[in-house]
Amino acid sequence: MKRTLPRLTAVLVTGLLLQAPLHAQDAKPAPKASKPGAVATVNGVAIPAARAEALLQSQLNQGQQDSEQLRTAIRNDLINREMLSQAAKKKGFDKKPEVNAQFELARQGILVNAYLQDFVASHPVKDEAVKSEYDNIVKAMGDKEYKARHILLEKEDEAKGIVTRLQKGEKFEELAKQSKDPGNKDRGGDLGWSHPAGYVKPFADALVKLEKGKFSAAPVKTEFGWHVIQLDDIRDLKHPPLDEVKPQIQQRLQQQALEKHIAELRAKTKVE
Repeated sequence: MKRTLPRLTAVLVTGLLLQAPLHAQDAKPAPKASKPGAVATVNGVAIPAARAEALLQSQLNQGQQDSEQLRTAIRNDLINREMLSQAAKKKGFDKKPEVNAQFELARQGILVNAYLQDFVASHPVKDEAVKSEYDNIVKAMGDKEYKARHILLEKEDEAKGIVTRLQKGEKFEELAKQSKDPGNKDRGGDLGWSHPAGYVKPFADALVKLEKGKFSAAPVKTEFGWHVIQLDDIRDLKHPPLDEVKPQIQQRLQQQALEKHIAELRAKTKVE
């Protein structure tokens, strides 16, 4: 059974400004602002230009193109927000505890996001580190990949029974229908092509010892259960060039640095 290798995760902290892209084509001209440094005033309340710039930047980060139409759409959106915000205050929503709790969460999210972005910018991943990580990955993956099948059972005796039936000439593909692995039981237990590092260690160790076309004479125990493994084929593994995977490795190392930094902060934090 394949093991899911650790994947990089993006920081999931977002502020209120990171909403769905605005539809610039639907924007209608809004009145000119009446106060300096404001994009508009709503019932005498000025909307700061900095707020419009923040929303603009969030849209650009989502792939929108800067244009007068987009800026007009942002201005209209901010006017609507201020108008609705004023209406909400008149009804006392700003005094409700659950609303204020959401305010605080949004505020913390924006602060955290700014802090993490600053950490990433001030701790760039060096090319030497990327090259070293690439070499380690290549070494761990090896130079061969294997096309395998397996039948997964809960108990050792069940797996031994499968081995006996295989030795008597029954087809692996048919017996695979009894597998507890729903992902491939209907495909004859086919796991496709993978390198040994893509499997948990006991499975990988047994796989690389098999001869092409042979199955494991003894069931293999892993954290998932008992496996009967068959090796269908072997081929040379072609690793992608460093330049092709450099962005992913940089992101991986960046995420590791963030996780380490957060763990260090947590270790110094007094939590009661």
